[in-house]
Amino acid sequence: MTKDKIVLGIESSCDETACALVNDKKEILSSVVWSQYDEHRQFGGVVPEIAARAHLEKCIVLIKEAMKKAGKTYDDLSAVAVAGGPGLIGGVLVGVMTAKAIAWARQLPFIAVNHLEGHALTARLSNPVKFPYLLLLTSGGHCQLLIVESVGKYKKLGGTIDDSAGEAFDKVAKMLEVGYPGGPNVELWAKKGNPKAFQFPVPMKGRVGCDFSFSGLKTAVRVCIEKQPNLTDTIKQDICASFQQAVIKQMSDRLDHGIEMFKSMYPTAKDLVVAGGVAANLSVRRMLEEKAQKNGLIFSAPPVNLCTDNGVMIAWAGMERHLLGISDGFDFKARPRWPLESL
Repeated sequence: MTKDKIVLGIESSCDETACALVNDKKEILSSVVWSQYDEHRQFGGVVPEIAARAHLEKCIVLIKEAMKKAGKTYDDLSAVAVAGGPGLIGGVLVGVMTAKAIAWARQLPFIAVNHLEGHALTARLSNPVKFPYLLLLTSGGHCQLLIVESVGKYKKLGGTIDDSAGEAFDKVAKMLEVGYPGGPNVELWAKKGNPKAFQFPVPMKGRVGCDFSFSGLKTAVRVCIEKQPNLTDTIKQDICASFQQAVIKQMSDRLDHGIEMFKSMYPTAKDLVVAGGVAANLSVRRMLEEKAQKNGLIFSAPPVNLCTDNGVMIAWAGMERHLLGISDGFDFKARPRWPLESL
């Protein structure tokens, strides 16, 4: 009987410390995530130094927990994968040095995973997605439309020219004081609001290409808030709903261009995928499902719990690379910036 290949994945690029074990049968053997919400909530955003110290405190503890939950030992591992960037360099360094130590001590392949590729490939773990596919990637400071041609091969169709969608959600949440983390809270408030209450601009609508822009929308929300004589909960709900609707309209417009380009390059390809934190937004998913159906594409997204940062996505991206015989040397350097198209 052939022994399963098992990869340990470590994620520490922002404000979640996460570890997971995944095998080559696409089974998640364990997944543990420790979120630093309480540490950063009082600041309304992630403080890099606090994040790095928290990763240092929790990383080994979570690895032990993930191994125990999976019922595995280090002898069962086939490789160790870690988010090597992009991200907050202090946290990335914690994960990279921990993964190197385990790989070196156990003489295992060390695999440095691009954090964005982790998001990009997760849908292939949970869904029968085939290369090439069109990907809307909305993670942290990134908002991109890409064609995923294979592992490590990406064609960027467009990206944000200023703020990302995730950043815009977080900044609007902070302006409205609806709580941290911003994205999920704005979505919750939006559910009770009227998306037609305020007519916010839809940046880039009608323009050629697939680039995004959210800075002007964020400014429009700020101006709207300043004009309110009494910022009641009802008004906050309406602002959240109207803002979210403007984001979705821009994504829809940009996708129209992206789908056209994708089909012209790969006429027989059928998959449209969304990944990253904003992919957990159910209204965004609904728009994408409708867009896929209208254009004869198959829509896929990771489960909501795998959209935000997690160890599973790193373990699975590591597995994809391991199965192709790809690994990295111990001289790999943690990277605060690491564009997908440079892989």
